[in-house]
Amino acid sequence: MATTQVDAGAAGHGAEPRGKRSEDGQATYLIAIAEALWEEMERDERVYMLGEDIGAYGGAFKVTEGFIEHFGSDRVMDTPIAEETIVGTAIGSAMEGLRPVAEFQYADFMTSGFDEITTTLARYHYRSGVPLPVVLRAPSGGGVRASNFHSTNPEPWYAHQPGLKVVCPAFPSDAKGLLKSAIRDDNPVVFIEDKLDFRIKGLVPADEYTLPIGVADVKREGADVTLVATSSMVRVCLDAAELLDAEGISAEVVDPRTLSPLDGETLVRSAEKTGRAIVVDEGHRSYGVTAELAAVIAERAFYHLDAPVRRLGAMDVPVPFSPPLEDETVPTPETVAAAAVELCGQT
Repeated sequence: MATTQVDAGAAGHGAEPRGKRSEDGQATYLIAIAEALWEEMERDERVYMLGEDIGAYGGAFKVTEGFIEHFGSDRVMDTPIAEETIVGTAIGSAMEGLRPVAEFQYADFMTSGFDEITTTLARYHYRSGVPLPVVLRAPSGGGVRASNFHSTNPEPWYAHQPGLKVVCPAFPSDAKGLLKSAIRDDNPVVFIEDKLDFRIKGLVPADEYTLPIGVADVKREGADVTLVATSSMVRVCLDAAELLDAEGISAEVVDPRTLSPLDGETLVRSAEKTGRAIVVDEGHRSYGVTAELAAVIAERAFYHLDAPVRRLGAMDVPVPFSPPLEDETVPTPETVAAAAVELCGQT
């Protein structure tokens, strides 16, 4: 695939994505994602994007707005509504030496390409030795009143499949650094972006930087209980930690940032320090992320625990369309704090 050089001035855009940082240098999660994509496409002409409405429309959440004018339609490719074809095209072009970034409008729709993802994408590098640098970007999660066709958390399906790396950053700086690393990785990466995180702001380094895939981050130090949380639940747990301060309980909040590979050492080290752990995820509780993370802690920190590991996840029901019912299905700061109080024996 040849690259088209488009004069940014002639297109009416500067050499940067349309989304802007605020005057204090902070960027939203969406802007951080856009910056990562833009910088990697500028850095390496083999990087290109494909997906539904990512070109002229600018993407379902406007992440790629302005990209097609700057990079051209052969590097920002609008596709039919055919997820299996999107994944297959990404796989084929990666085999030929390109570095595709495929966008799904919603993570729910990834199931339409499930066979390509799990049978071909995940296994081809292992079977052939040929690198397969494919990134699949997808917005996940509920809380936006989009009902059960636009609100799922499919991370455990892909984390269960050997050969796929699964990344789920919760903050803008993490999102940018990890996406850049994902694009440079020679292995396929499923990059999950929680919709509830899209509008949050944070300081994002303007200089070139990446973050290593497979390294967790302690977002808050604590001494009495460890709260391990993924995606938007990290902020839920940070709010819960503030509530627990009033109860005299010091909570440590750990963000794995990537589910596969998982930084079990950081999780275990925190649980050994505090003696208690709660794992919080927005996905369904049964057979989900909470089960795996809790098992890692329970098995490896058993002799340091003062109480069983607790799990908090979504109810095992399809995401309701009714706002009050939807709010009841997922953990909140109050439910996390209540579980921590009980776990610490202060009921």
